[in-house]
Amino acid sequence: MPKTEIILIRHGETEWNLSGRWQGHADSALSPRGIAQAQALGERMKGEEVDMVYVSDLERALHTSRLVGNPSGWQPLPMPALRERDLGVLEGLTTDEMRESQPRAFQSFMEDGPSYQPPGGESFQQFFDRCSLAIETLANEHPGQKVVAVTHGGVLGAVFRKVLKLSLEAERNFLLLNCSINRIQKSQVNWNLVSWGDVAHLKGLDSLDDS
Repeated sequence: MPKTEIILIRHGETEWNLSGRWQGHADSALSPRGIAQAQALGERMKGEEVDMVYVSDLERALHTSRLVGNPSGWQPLPMPALRERDLGVLEGLTTDEMRESQPRAFQSFMEDGPSYQPPGGESFQQFFDRCSLAIETLANEHPGQKVVAVTHGGVLGAVFRKVLKLSLEAERNFLLLNCSINRIQKSQVNWNLVSWGDVAHLKGLDSLDDS
């Protein structure tokens, strides 16, 4: 099986990123800096030959893909499997608001491990399985090609754990940056990490880590 490269891009900074709100499937507009981040990434990606572009169907990712892809004439294909984790009753809340309005769900969310499913949402295990299937599908459908996936911090985190075979319960010690370039590669049955957290194109624009 020829090598397939997948370039994972996290969406630009949103207003809710700035205010510390957990987004999940809820949405927030890109901030002015998020728009500038995506435009800067678009200039960098002009020199990158890609075969196919997929994007989460949430608006913050769609907006990012339009800004990044316009200089290169991308025609992104929406892929719901690339959505952020569904957080159910915790979506749209800050951490302090979760503690106040959903104390039991928040405590379980923080302490009960990958199998805990917030009311109305996904467990981390379910989310991980969805993300794993999504990138396996992309690799199987595009052997030997270079594919872009514009998605979310949570998806990047799940994919990082899959590629490096990390436990879902292991503490995160890697960055998930807005408008970063993150490259993975599939060769036969093995996944490899090529590069991670590349934000050289932002040239002084801050890039927030995922919550």
